[in-house]
Amino acid sequence: MTPALVGRAALVTGAAGDIGRAIAVALAAAGADLAVHDREHGASLAAVAAEIEDLGRRATVVTGDVRDADAVRAFVDTAIGYFGKLDILVNNAGVMTEVPLLALGLAEWKETIDTNLTGCFLCSQAVAGHMIGRKAGAIINIASQLAYRGGVGLTHYSAAKAGILGFTRAAARELAEHGIRVNAVAPGPIDTQLVAPYRTAEWLEAKLAASALKRLGRPDEVAGSVVFLASDAASLYFGQTLSPNGGGVMP
Repeated sequence: MTPALVGRAALVTGAAGDIGRAIAVALAAAGADLAVHDREHGASLAAVAAEIEDLGRRATVVTGDVRDADAVRAFVDTAIGYFGKLDILVNNAGVMTEVPLLALGLAEWKETIDTNLTGCFLCSQAVAGHMIGRKAGAIINIASQLAYRGGVGLTHYSAAKAGILGFTRAAARELAEHGIRVNAVAPGPIDTQLVAPYRTAEWLEAKLAASALKRLGRPDEVAGSVVFLASDAASLYFGQTLSPNGGGVMP
């Protein structure tokens, strides 16, 4: 069977992180060529590109701050210039800190909102302008189950991820007439370096209290949902959210 995404080009933001890497590699395994992005070009990002090339797919590295409109337009244009098109955008770039509401400073609030939510908007806007001309495309936004549940010490992160779900539904309605599908993936707690600073026995117990699976997810278990939404098998999915969360939220 021919892989589902052969001939397509994808851009994954935040690809140097654990979930971003898993998504990029899974898209490549499904046949896509990849532009992998992070804020800076480091060894982790180069390793992701090399892994994609080892799968026989083309890969290029693009960099820039997703909070900066000019930087976003520049790296999107670079990706389009390299492949001649973009068929898939995965808005995965994000940051997370745990800070109690009353101790949360405005600067930390803004960094989280601007990276996770404004970055999603800026990247989607830049890529959608290109996709409209081609009358086709898939945009997948990475949210979180905390968009539904909220989280202690995570008001800023929960707000940003809830915003992504609202943005996804509205953008899906607006872009559908142009042949662009916009959807989201809202994982539960995933075993990544992002959560490593907080992972104590008490933290883990609290995170898994509502889970049916009773373990942290793996990045590759998130990636499958993204590959599906990027493929033609998801042709009826507009403004939807898939929830690989181990049963932590059952909406």
